[in-house]
Amino acid sequence: MGTSRRRFLGLTAAAVGSAAVGMATPASAKCRASSTLYLGTYTASPGGGTGIGLASYDVASGQLTSTGVLAGVQNPSFLILSRSGRSLYAVNEQAPGGVTAIAVDSPGKLRVLNRQPNGGSAPCHLDLVANGKYLVSANYSSGDLAVHPVRADGSLGQQTDLVKHAGAAPHAHQVLQDPTGNYVLAVDLGTDSIYTYTIANGKLTLRSQAKVKAGAGPRHLAFHPNGRYAYVAGELDSTITVCRYDGSTGKITPGAAQSTIPAGSPANYPGEVIVSPDGRFVYLTNRGHNSVAVFAVEPGGAYLRRIGTPSCGGDWPRHVTLDPTGQLMFVSNQKSNNIATFQVDARTGGLTPKTSFSAPIPVCVLPG
Repeated sequence: MGTSRRRFLGLTAAAVGSAAVGMATPASAKCRASSTLYLGTYTASPGGGTGIGLASYDVASGQLTSTGVLAGVQNPSFLILSRSGRSLYAVNEQAPGGVTAIAVDSPGKLRVLNRQPNGGSAPCHLDLVANGKYLVSANYSSGDLAVHPVRADGSLGQQTDLVKHAGAAPHAHQVLQDPTGNYVLAVDLGTDSIYTYTIANGKLTLRSQAKVKAGAGPRHLAFHPNGRYAYVAGELDSTITVCRYDGSTGKITPGAAQSTIPAGSPANYPGEVIVSPDGRFVYLTNRGHNSVAVFAVEPGGAYLRRIGTPSCGGDWPRHVTLDPTGQLMFVSNQKSNNIATFQVDARTGGLTPKTSFSAPIPVCVLPG
């Protein structure tokens, strides 16, 4: 669990602002909608942000420019966009937890629609499932999943389900729809498990549970584009595990694991894992070693080969993502308050530092 999360688990939810926010967009950003970035942060921590940050970036230079903030959204530590791009959703990672729906009136111009409590504590991840009909959020501290229906205007209805994971200390850390769209997967750090659910009429039904190595602390997973393999980051033992995935049943089968850091490295806690759009490389952030582990994906996706651990450009890389072109990588360095931008070599998977952008406790970057 990240250190900042411990600071605010006892905080109560605060009111959410509802004013539309946006500033003039630089000319270099106007030509491409994908040049917008939405920035997640911790607002309840000293030195944190005041809501969801907005920025633009230049694809050629990697330079980021602040364009405003949607103030009043509490602890928006993870963000997602609807498929249409007209709605943005944020967790409110606090106790009690909640989720906030936001209208995207145009790229970089946001307006809060509503906020709903989600019945748990410290939600840290969320995803839209069932063709966008439902928003499912993962509550870290209470170890459960909450379901909210999505209304026609993008706002959220009242919670329809809350499913707690069994075990001594469940900590749901990620929820995502599988590539087929038929199953919802939940990664639980506390139970060392990956759960597969179906969803109907706003209710989740458990179909299977897969166990990784005891003590691995699975945090997040990412699918290979072929949908047959998934890669699971182990936060507590600095590993990445290759899993087979059967899209017809939703069953996930953990296989070989390997270290994400060189031997002799300091204490380390992997954060985010992503796969390049072409499926040739996997990237994982190492918090502690302060690097981005780069893995080459062997043909088919069944094997990973670590080929480098370049610096993350800061301290405590919580999150990593690629821009829609796949040419730029954004790394959110939580403790050094900066977002590092890298040029991605599509041939080798290598990373070249480009720029560093100051931001208050950045923990998520979402290209718009």
